[in-house]
Amino acid sequence: MISFTASLVALVVGYLLYGTLVSKLFGVHPERKTPCYTMRDGVDYIPMSTWKVFLIQFLNIAGTGPIFGAIMGILFGPAAYLWIVFGCIFAGAVHDYLCGMISIRKGGASVPEMVGDELGPTVRQIMRICSLVLLILVGAVFTRTPADLLASMTESWTWTSPQMWLIVIFAYFILATLLPIDALIGKIYPLFGIALLIMAVCVGVGIYTHPGHLPELVEPLTGNHPYGQPVFPMLCITIACGAISGFHSTQTPMMARCIKNERLGRRIFYGAMIAEGVVALIWAGAAIKFASALPGVGEGKTAYQALAEMGTPAVVVGKICTGWIGTVGAILAVLGVVAAPVTSGDTAFRSARLIATEFMRVKKNSILWRLALSLPFFIIAGALMLIDFNLLWRYFGWFNQTLATIMLWTAAVWMARQGKGYWVALVPALFMTVVCTSYILVADEGFRLPLNVGLIVGVLLMLGLGVTFMLKRKKLS
Repeated sequence: MISFTASLVALVVGYLLYGTLVSKLFGVHPERKTPCYTMRDGVDYIPMSTWKVFLIQFLNIAGTGPIFGAIMGILFGPAAYLWIVFGCIFAGAVHDYLCGMISIRKGGASVPEMVGDELGPTVRQIMRICSLVLLILVGAVFTRTPADLLASMTESWTWTSPQMWLIVIFAYFILATLLPIDALIGKIYPLFGIALLIMAVCVGVGIYTHPGHLPELVEPLTGNHPYGQPVFPMLCITIACGAISGFHSTQTPMMARCIKNERLGRRIFYGAMIAEGVVALIWAGAAIKFASALPGVGEGKTAYQALAEMGTPAVVVGKICTGWIGTVGAILAVLGVVAAPVTSGDTAFRSARLIATEFMRVKKNSILWRLALSLPFFIIAGALMLIDFNLLWRYFGWFNQTLATIMLWTAAVWMARQGKGYWVALVPALFMTVVCTSYILVADEGFRLPLNVGLIVGVLLMLGLGVTFMLKRKKLS
């Protein structure tokens, strides 16, 4: 319990201290007009109240990521605490803040355009492709999850089926993608964001009031995974949302187009990521504590084994909420595992449409043009849903962290060009380079090389990129 509580406190202190430092290094100009005023179009560039922008940003980047990822990540042991805390403060929140603020300075530019401006036209084209691939994967992943759950919840209703729920969710996605951002997203997102936060608070209280054991950092940090997976780099891919996630870089520019003042950037971009880290930490702690109190634990079975046997993360969420909170918990669980992924899927398709608009230099902004740009993404996502879900999720995880790594390198170059504290982006960029390189080399869905080989290649690439950056730093400034 001490380690868990200390981790919660560390996240809050990180926001107050390190978030302030990053904001000062960036150099905020409150007097500068933001894109919601200079490029207002009534569809994507619209001034919105700060509390709405925060809740939309939070729900955009959260979804089920900090819930499902944390539940799977705690299987690695208390090392998950460290990754959530340090990853969130020094990598994820920095990534989101710099992405959002650079986008504001570039007129609400999407991530491929930001990357291309700093790293060159070739990388711009790569990022356009990678971003669209990731967003389509998100759309596919976050359609299957709620559709399957809704089908299981309504299996006694003769007129429902998974296919019907897929059609319903896709119909909502089309509306959310095409309508002005304040017409649908701006109205329902704050409600779902509040529900997600209430669920996290209720579960957090349950951690302190219900029986069970929380692992401490004095216990072994490694070797707890029931299936023997190595902590590094697997943990850093498993827990993405809640620590650092490249998907956030595709979502943050949407709110960069709606924020009213640069001084709100720390509260919205850095703060929403810290809030997501708190949610991830709560669910990591709740999952292992709930499992530790199950029958048979301590009698030849560990809490980690019991958690792994409980079923999918969606099942774990349902059992914890109903067991700790009762009927209200069941309702919140439905919101968490149905509404949250749906509200990430719709903004994924919206972001894909915006990236395609910038890529194709489309000047028209009619609803028919928006439909024409979006329709191919819906068709591809529908086809991807025929692929095994577990395989789809793993590729999504790697693409996700790779995108975050590229955005961190972009932020480091931008900061260096401005003569500012580039190291706040450079250090996490170096670390994530090792993570993504070693993972794809050793993972089952990658090249399946020995772990030592993957780590050596990752470190060598990190050193090579680091030396190259330092050699060109003076030219950049």
